[in-house]
Amino acid sequence: METQLQELRRLAAWAENRRTETGIPRVAMVQGEIPEHQLAAVYDPMINLILTGSKTMTVGSRTLRYDPATYFVMSVDLPAVGALHPSEKGQPYLAVSLTLTPAIIASLLADLPEPAGSDPSSPGFSVAPVTPELLDAWVRLLRLMEHPDEIAALAPAYEREILFRVLQGPLGWMLRDIATPDTALSRVANTVHWIRENFARPLRVSDLAEMAALSISTFHRHFKAVTALSPLQYQKRVRLLHARSLLIAGEGNITFAAFHVGYESPNQFSRDYARQFGLPPSRDVVRLRRMTSGRD
Repeated sequence: METQLQELRRLAAWAENRRTETGIPRVAMVQGEIPEHQLAAVYDPMINLILTGSKTMTVGSRTLRYDPATYFVMSVDLPAVGALHPSEKGQPYLAVSLTLTPAIIASLLADLPEPAGSDPSSPGFSVAPVTPELLDAWVRLLRLMEHPDEIAALAPAYEREILFRVLQGPLGWMLRDIATPDTALSRVANTVHWIRENFARPLRVSDLAEMAALSISTFHRHFKAVTALSPLQYQKRVRLLHARSLLIAGEGNITFAAFHVGYESPNQFSRDYARQFGLPPSRDVVRLRRMTSGRD
């Protein structure tokens, strides 16, 4: 597999230290150090493949580490904290990702045998060992960056192959469940997306449970199993992450950010912010701006 990884590293070598589009739909790459506040974010559903170095992802109280021998699947939108680590030889972190689209997965499932049952108590994110077949599909997909006129014709086939290889692996149930109506994961995913899009609005768990067509207790259990957070904890994380982005961008003061993301009390916002990020908003933003300017 090392030959395949070397080819992938060559193809992705021009990635920057931020999400770098490849010209291939839903495929991006990143390299080097990434600003801390960008690693603490709401991540889209994706398959993430590390080519050099390693990464830890913390969702709720659960932390996973993965490297070039593994790949990571996140099946729902999750507020997570990432940490990057260079390789043992000091080479910078390098990774590629494929954003998941349930409709594309569903079209692929129509051509596959009926799946075995999934475990509704399993989290909606995990790590699995990479295989030569999966790396082969990634190589073919990324080679299209050198032949952009072939992307429209060939990228859909290579994307389907990557999804197929993941579907055949230990995390395939996640892809199946987000693309299959009425599974616990797909129901939770719908409510997760609603919270992400409406984080500033008041949240009632009973309304979310009704949206998911589950009892309140069953919904709460499934939601926490998938996201490692309760619905209210999820909303709070999304609010704080969005407020942090506003403050770093200089879009209003602390009071404005607090009210903008749905807090009724700026003091409560500051307390929650300090608990989440380790510093009050004003000090945290100054620290992050200094770190960012030091890289420029």
